[in-house]
Amino acid sequence: MLILGIDPGSQTTGYGVVESKAGDLEAVDFGVLSCRAKTPLPNRLAILHDGMSKLMAVHQPSVVALETPFAGINPRSLAVLAQARGALLAAAAADGATIREYAPTQVKAAVTGHGRADKQQVADMVRLLLKLTDKSIKHDASDALAVAICCAHREAYERLSDQLTTVKPKH
Repeated sequence: MLILGIDPGSQTTGYGVVESKAGDLEAVDFGVLSCRAKTPLPNRLAILHDGMSKLMAVHQPSVVALETPFAGINPRSLAVLAQARGALLAAAAADGATIREYAPTQVKAAVTGHGRADKQQVADMVRLLLKLTDKSIKHDASDALAVAICCAHREAYERLSDQLTTVKPKH
């Protein structure tokens, strides 16, 4: 299963493509979609939508996983982030991919075992889990890879859970 993880932002959006095969995870691609801060918001949204569309065309993921906004950010920032997420979601949905969303605490717990881990702990565990040697991965990209890892773990859990509920007890 090919998973495109997204760490949304209106200026910098991290992306990470992870392939999950029989419990083994491999990083396929990762990086950031960037916009200049002074670029008008409608233009930034168009850049994000275009970048996401290109990622969808190149990788053709079966699942796109996004991190949800966290509580406590100011209302203006939340409104701008919501619009950026909308542009990204629209591009993913137009391509027909399954979309999953995870809270930051879920992502951190899936990768580090602790829902309040800091960015460096997440980055270190992402590198360890995906066997990456490059220590200069941008935090937005490592966060996106973490979202993809979280999705891979959740999808595997749900498959196992479904199998267990369909097993009929022997009498």
